[in-house]
Amino acid sequence: MRLLTDLQISVGNFRKITRQQVVRSLWLGVIIGLLAGIAAVLFFEAIKLASEYLLTGLSGYIPPEPLGEGDPNSSGPTRRWVLPLILGLGGLMSGLIIYIFRTPEAAGAGAGAVIDDFHNRGGRVRWRVIPVKLLASAATLGGGGAAGREGPMAQIGGGIGSLIADRFHLGVEERRRALVAGMGAGIGAIFRAPLGGAMMAAESIYKHDFEADAVLLGLISSIVAFSVYGVWYDFEPIFGGTAGFSFSRPQELGYYAALGLACGLVGLLYIRGLDWVQKIFNRLSVPRWFKPMLGCAIAGLIGAAIPEAIGVGYGTIQNALVIDGVLRFSLWFLILIPFARILTTALTVGSGASGGIFASGMVSGGLLGALAWRLFNGLPGFPSEPGPLVIIGMISLFGSVAHAPLAMLLMVGEMTGNLSLLAPAMVAVALATLLVGNASVYPAQEMNREESTAHRHRFAVPLLGALFAQDAAYKIPIIEVTGGIKNARETLEASEKKYGVVVNSAGEIVGEITLTELDSQKEKMDEIDNYIKSIPVNVRADTPLDKVLETLSSSERLWVPVLTENGDDIIGAIDGAALVAFYQEAADQHVRPFAPLSDTENTFEAEIGFLSTLEGRKLAEANLPAGIRILTIERGGHVLVASGETILRVGDRLTISGPRSQSGMVIDLLSGK
Repeated sequence: MRLLTDLQISVGNFRKITRQQVVRSLWLGVIIGLLAGIAAVLFFEAIKLASEYLLTGLSGYIPPEPLGEGDPNSSGPTRRWVLPLILGLGGLMSGLIIYIFRTPEAAGAGAGAVIDDFHNRGGRVRWRVIPVKLLASAATLGGGGAAGREGPMAQIGGGIGSLIADRFHLGVEERRRALVAGMGAGIGAIFRAPLGGAMMAAESIYKHDFEADAVLLGLISSIVAFSVYGVWYDFEPIFGGTAGFSFSRPQELGYYAALGLACGLVGLLYIRGLDWVQKIFNRLSVPRWFKPMLGCAIAGLIGAAIPEAIGVGYGTIQNALVIDGVLRFSLWFLILIPFARILTTALTVGSGASGGIFASGMVSGGLLGALAWRLFNGLPGFPSEPGPLVIIGMISLFGSVAHAPLAMLLMVGEMTGNLSLLAPAMVAVALATLLVGNASVYPAQEMNREESTAHRHRFAVPLLGALFAQDAAYKIPIIEVTGGIKNARETLEASEKKYGVVVNSAGEIVGEITLTELDSQKEKMDEIDNYIKSIPVNVRADTPLDKVLETLSSSERLWVPVLTENGDDIIGAIDGAALVAFYQEAADQHVRPFAPLSDTENTFEAEIGFLSTLEGRKLAEANLPAGIRILTIERGGHVLVASGETILRVGDRLTISGPRSQSGMVIDLLSGK
């Protein structure tokens, strides 16, 4: 039901998209996508360069790669004993880069930091995070760290989106959308999965919701980034040889469902392992830059015994897609490797080395599918090939722990070039997600939009939608630009406010002026124009307070002018304090809005307060504002038909109808203010 409601809201919002918004999304998405695509190319090349000199050059290890990126056949390592030193060196380089440039938010996975930036920092990412994350992650991955590329690219792309939004002086809401779009563009490019990348960014912001506002911009930027990356390399899916996999036997669904449950259980272990290791390293009394070296070195010890437990791991998945590849692995290897990957990833990322957790989650899930095929392939109705189980395992494990099942369905489908397994994958990932519950690999995820500071004002106080700007507006000094600086200072000093609105001879707003600014330039009695700052936004008298709050938030202003309904004159100003005060007044009277009768008529319920002067008066003598009608009166559980002779009492609940411009006056009358 919630999904249907959200879909209806999204369709309604789509219909409200203006031509200006579409045009802005186009050019903004193209810019973000171009830069994110270039960043993805630079990042991939940096990883290759670091790997060539560190992992391959020092240990002789060439990890297997997926068909879309290279050779699935591995070589070495010829010097296993040196792997702990190499991984430790990569971790040390990563830690030092982060420490020297003072960007602690670049440590760890990256995607979680972007989610936190979305919810708690207005979508703002410091620009220096972009190069630091790229270099630190290249050091970790190039040294063989058990981590992925998606987390770093999510943070790099999100940082690019945030930077572009700041450079174009966009508001908070658009900055958040640009952040999500950049995040999706980075993921979509590095994984050659533009649709999945855009959806992953929008879905992973919440545990049980979806950032629909960012989808249009995200799709544009992700497609552009994918195009840039594809032109440099190619457009082939990362995993090859999957075109023949399909779902045609319904009896297999039971096995896929069981795999989904197994992925959910291992997913919980993945979440707990990451959290447990991170807590251990947080307690260590050693320099922060030293911790990644220690964690990666321990991961390297495991890698010396099981080389497939380090690195990105996609080459191992490529080999597990076919029968010959799975049979090359021993049964004990398939039993141990999913858990070994979880441990090495927790040591790498949990210690603070820069790298993603997406890849290892997919690899562990895929190899769990390979293990299932190895153990049960002789059972009646069991899938005849390991590939479908591997693909569905990838989707189920990480889709559940990241609370992004829809995005994972699309992304893995794009990464493999095969969408024919969607039906069984939906069953498996749904069960895995139900089993995982509210646990998540991204602690910064909010439950839904209602819990996020990005949208809380839209959902937490629905009463605001029935109250209007004119009701909460206060008087503000109005200064004529022709009056000069002396008049402006005198007007401000005589008022309760230390700021005012400057208007021209026609009464049109020119800007704002503050007493603080005037006092700081007391010796310079020059033109008043030098002290006027523009006011980028205003609201009309009939603007609902929820929209006023949204305007204050998105413009990052403390107050905005309130104009008449036709916009010709100023009737005052409104700020957060005045808005909350009037909301509290309405809440104290238990105001409950009903559906409006028309664009100008408002209907609501409210209670007569203890201080109201209406106590003991006849309704005919209540001196209600013009046009206000009392429809019914609820008293002691009984509904009375209102008449002029009805005596009003404290506690009466009135059903009131009338011009919405009078709502504030009625609420004041009922409260006694």
